[in-house]
Amino acid sequence: MAAGAATNGHLAGARTTELLRFATAGSVDDGKSTLIGRLLHDSKAIFEDQLEHLLATSERRGDAYVDLALLTDGLRAEREQGITIDVAYRYFQTAKRKFIIADTPGHEQYTRNMVTGASTADLSVVLVDARKGVSEQTRRHAYIASLLRIPHVVVCVNKMDLVGYDEAVFDAIVEELVDWTARLGLPDVTFIPMSALHGDNVVERSLEMPWYDGPPLLYHLEHVVIAPARDLVNLRFPVQWVIRPSSQQHPDYRGYAGQLVGGVLRPGDEVLVLPAGQRTRVAEVDTFDAG
Repeated sequence: MAAGAATNGHLAGARTTELLRFATAGSVDDGKSTLIGRLLHDSKAIFEDQLEHLLATSERRGDAYVDLALLTDGLRAEREQGITIDVAYRYFQTAKRKFIIADTPGHEQYTRNMVTGASTADLSVVLVDARKGVSEQTRRHAYIASLLRIPHVVVCVNKMDLVGYDEAVFDAIVEELVDWTARLGLPDVTFIPMSALHGDNVVERSLEMPWYDGPPLLYHLEHVVIAPARDLVNLRFPVQWVIRPSSQQHPDYRGYAGQLVGGVLRPGDEVLVLPAGQRTRVAEVDTFDAG
């Protein structure tokens, strides 16, 4: 089994309740990057020169609107293909709370990157395209949220404008996901109908959906209750990568890289590997800073 366990150096520690870390998830083209762009734009968290750059880029690409997704799609390949590949982090704050956003990729091929971005999240925002309904990736990302024990999940049924803001479409998706999330044991799931492109129920309440009596997304993010400290008892170490240098200096090294998101880990500790159910012991703990 393991010859060593590598982490990024972040072990256990308290977090203030004024900081909320949340990650976006969902299938390809469900509107994750657009949602974050709209959230930053409507909460006035982007600079004037950034907005001018977005206007110029959108015009050059021939878009009929300002493509707010460009705020988070930072890689050239992402901009050209219109998809998210890497995890993009954005920081902003309101009068109520500070936020760290992890915009994670939706494609199945980049699920590992999605897990990386969500591994430290207090809340997961899972997007569903109102036209397509619940997809395999929707279920997969909800399942990953349960595995990572993310305490809060917000399901944003996006692109409601493309289904005429139909309440029945929203209700059908909610009914399907309520059963699935209950089976996963997710403790807190909230459903919000929205159009990230037009800003409906993102920062402000939408006039197009008077049948929805809940808050917009930003209000929920500002008021959701966050645990004041990490769990120091139950060990959780999501493995994000296996490190095998195969070098002369380390010919037999095998390290399991990730971030310790719960409990305390020491050399010699017995650990249970899931889902295989095998038990092994930690040979050593290596950190990014060689500590």
